Amino acid sequence: MRFRGILRILGLLICLFSITLVPPGVVALIYQDGGGVAFLLAFVVSLVVGFCVWYPNRHERSDLKVRDGFLLTVLFWTVLGAVGILPLWFTAEVPLSITDAAFESFSGLTTTGATILTGIEHLPHSILFYRQQLQWLGGMGIIVLAVAILPMLGIGGMQLYRAEIPGPLKDAKMTPRIADTAKHLWYIYVALTAACAIAYKLAGMGWFDAIGHAFSTIAVGGFSTYDASMGYFDSATINTICVVFLIISSINFAVHYAAITGRSITGYFRDPEARAFVLIQVALIILVFLTVLVHDLFSSTEEAFNQAMFQAVSISTTAGFATTDFSSWPLFLPILLIFASFIGGCASSTAGGLKVVRVMLLFRQGVRELNRLVHPAGVYSVKLGKRIMPQRVVEAVWGFFAAYALVFVVIMLGLLATGLDDVTAFSATAACLNNLGPGLGEVAANYADIPDAAKWLLVIAMLFGRLEVFTILVLLTPTFWRS
Repeated sequence: MRFRGILRILGLLICLFSITLVPPGVVALIYQDGGGVAFLLAFVVSLVVGFCVWYPNRHERSDLKVRDGFLLTVLFWTVLGAVGILPLWFTAEVPLSITDAAFESFSGLTTTGATILTGIEHLPHSILFYRQQLQWLGGMGIIVLAVAILPMLGIGGMQLYRAEIPGPLKDAKMTPRIADTAKHLWYIYVALTAACAIAYKLAGMGWFDAIGHAFSTIAVGGFSTYDASMGYFDSATINTICVVFLIISSINFAVHYAAITGRSITGYFRDPEARAFVLIQVALIILVFLTVLVHDLFSSTEEAFNQAMFQAVSISTTAGFATTDFSSWPLFLPILLIFASFIGGCASSTAGGLKVVRVMLLFRQGVRELNRLVHPAGVYSVKLGKRIMPQRVVEAVWGFFAAYALVFVVIMLGLLATGLDDVTAFSATAACLNNLGPGLGEVAANYADIPDAAKWLLVIAMLFGRLEVFTILVLLTPTFWRS
């Protein structure tokens, strides 16, 4: 293990991250909201820490191995989440404990969208912008951005990319060089963000809200600048714009890249995961719409459809925006939407959850086993579209599912041990492990009233969800640490 080389890179990345504290500081100056000192202090502290970590190891230039990449990835997200605490903790206008500041920071960076804050619209503009920016940076993965920059510093990035990119098919690159892959991902990401912000502005938002909500929409995060979330704007047009960009952001970015370079949208129809994802969204929308229509929850059919569409897509893609309290909806709808978040979006998208491709492979493997029971001598393949999946991929998906279930059970039991009731513990675990945000019971509105121990457990759940379980679990195996 190249610990000094890892520390060198970590120090550089912390220094890079400190630069992201400058825009919120500029916002503080523009609005004169009193947050500028906190961001300046946080910038200096993080820059000094990064320099102190980098300087003693500055001459270490050995190449990263796969194990180094896993360790650096976990350290990077953990350390950046810790550095992200600083502005929230230093700002006098937002009196937060270290636990609450950590919860908010990790929730933003992992694009979970769970919050402990209330009266959000009364917070300083710099803090509001910082929360939204955290989600935007975490949405595509700050490490993917670093992969594009690190080659300039003489550091290879393939190991980092393999450890961080969501989905089971990690070796599928859009371009021959990994740095080019990261850059193309960010070009698409930034373009979508700009288009979303302009659309929100044209629909009636001010520029501050439009940019902030574009950050969290494209990141499929869910933070808002208002307690009422998207419900504050009370606009069917804004709801529809949000739904469109959430669906776009939840589709594999490699498919977007192929569509852009090939100047054709046929790739979306050919991709089996994208097709399955859209079908799931359509089925959810219809089911939720019919249920709320039967129960006459809204004054018109148009409003019922818009609300059903928004909540179905927002929760199932793990964004967690709200226009109404979906936890009070009748029958099975709240639990249905929570379970839908387990599927989440497509691999290599900014959405959370298990990912559609994994659920598809789990289902088809289950069908194959049923067929084998009927015809033991038969030979059956697991296919994704027309492509036969290697047995190694199928085994990896089942392993991931088993590990995911184990982590879920352990964290849920831990939450029950802190005194939370069954519904709250289950939904909070699902909401944070799937990087969703809102839950049911005590965490339907926010997470302010749950015990500190429960908040730290949920921070761990957020990291497991963001790094897709295996990246962290592999560090706990004795084999990983053997030379």
